[in-house]
Amino acid sequence: MRAWTWDRYGPPDVMTLKDVPEPGIARNEVLVRVRAASVNPYDWRHVRADPALARLANGLRRPKRGLILGADLAGVVERVGDGVTGFQPGDEVFGEVRLGSFAEAVAVPQDRLAAKPANLTFEQAASVSMAAHTALQGLRDEGRISAGQRVLINGASGGIGTFAVQLAKALGAEVTGVCSTRNVELVASLGADDVIDYTREDFTERTGRYDLLMDIVGNRSLARLRRPLTPHGTLVLVGGIAAARGRLLGPAAQQLRGALTSPFVSQRIAGVSWKPNSADLQYLAELMEKEQVTPVIDRTFPFTDIPEALRYIEPGHARGKVAVTF
Repeated sequence: MRAWTWDRYGPPDVMTLKDVPEPGIARNEVLVRVRAASVNPYDWRHVRADPALARLANGLRRPKRGLILGADLAGVVERVGDGVTGFQPGDEVFGEVRLGSFAEAVAVPQDRLAAKPANLTFEQAASVSMAAHTALQGLRDEGRISAGQRVLINGASGGIGTFAVQLAKALGAEVTGVCSTRNVELVASLGADDVIDYTREDFTERTGRYDLLMDIVGNRSLARLRRPLTPHGTLVLVGGIAAARGRLLGPAAQQLRGALTSPFVSQRIAGVSWKPNSADLQYLAELMEKEQVTPVIDRTFPFTDIPEALRYIEPGHARGKVAVTF
C-alpha cells in the first residue's frame, strides 16, 4: 500500500509517498481502508518537530523508521480483530489514530472509531475527530458549559472554532465568535448570535461580559483574555495553535502559564488537549445526524498532494477543515 512518511524534520517537502507493508491488526483493532483523511496543525508540527519536545516521541535526530503521518480518517472496515465487537467488514466508520491515517489502510483501535453518519460524505466525516473532540471536550469537560451561558470563541472560523460555535449552540449557550472580516458571514451562518471582526474591534475590551471564553488563537496574554470574563468565568486555552511556533513547548506554553495562574485569580483557567474516545465520537455523530453540527470544508486535496495540503493550513488561515480524498 502507499503511505506518506518522513525521514527527516523540516517543511512538508521532506515527506515521501512510499510503498509500505499493509499493517497487521491486534485483537482489539480494526483494519480500515481509508477513503478520506483531513490535515491538522498536529501533522505539520510532527513534520517540523515543532515544538522541539516532539522529538522525544518521534526521534531525537530523525523521525523513527516507519512512522506514517495523519490522525483523522474515514473509511470502510476491511478486517476486525478477534476481540472487536460492534464493527464488521463493510461498515463505514470514522475516527482517529495518533499517527497513520495518511495511508491507504490503517489499523485503528475499536475505541477510536464510530459508525459514519449516513448523511455525511467520507470527506466530511474525516474532518471531524481531532477538531470536534477538542472543541467538545474544551467546552463541556474543561469549560463546564451550561445552557444560557454567554460564550466567546476566539478563532471561530478555523477547524476547531467552526465546531466550537456549533457545539456551544447545541449545548444551549449564547455564542459570540471572533474572526476576520472575510469570515464574519461564515461564523454567523454557523449559528453565532454575535460575531466580532477582530480587524475592527478588540474583543478583550468587552469587560466582564462572558461566562466562558475559549481561546484557540493564542495571540493574547492571559491578563487580556481574562478581561472579557465575568469575575467567576472560565477561560479555556486550546494552546495557541497558530501563534506559538519555534518554541520548546509550542502550544503547551500558554496552557502551562494558565495552570500556574489559575489558583491565584477568581476565574478558572483550564487547558484542553485531544482525548480521542468512541463515546464522544458517537455523541458527535448523533449531533451531525440531526444536522445540529455540520463539518465545514475549506478545500479538498487528493491523497497525492498531502504536502500541499499541509502547506495550505500551516499559516493558520483555513476556513474550517481541509480534507484529503483517496
